[in-house]
Amino acid sequence: MDVRIDDVDRKILAQLQRDASQSLDDIAREVGSSKTPVWNRIRKLREAGVIGQHTVVLDAEALGFEACFFVLIRTSSHEADWQAAFLKALKNRPEVQEAHRLAGDIDYILKVRVKNARAYDAFYQALISEVRVHNVTALLSMEEIKSTTMLPL
Repeated sequence: MDVRIDDVDRKILAQLQRDASQSLDDIAREVGSSKTPVWNRIRKLREAGVIGQHTVVLDAEALGFEACFFVLIRTSSHEADWQAAFLKALKNRPEVQEAHRLAGDIDYILKVRVKNARAYDAFYQALISEVRVHNVTALLSMEEIKSTTMLPL
């Protein structure tokens, strides 16, 4: 669906990205409008698919998930059956926070969040028992410098 987004829509979206739990009154005040027009715009943006699901951002370390690995995967198989099995394996693993198919020498990159290196090894062993991969390189993140879901509106 094609939707036109104006400056007021951008301000509303910025407020929702900052804190989706704030009240309509608070959003309206921040964007210089009243509650009903703001609600109508949010509804329009939701129906157009601009606004997706509402979630809560959890603190991974506070919950004991102290290790973040970026996993680089090269495959020698690019058939549809292999790809379907690989995608199914990724979707069934809650440790995989992100998965991207890449252009270049690496075929896929995964962001995997686990409690520790032992948990990563269990993830790795389970993955390679399900799908054949040519090469896997795991990079441990030493420090998260920036992480955001906010788009630059």
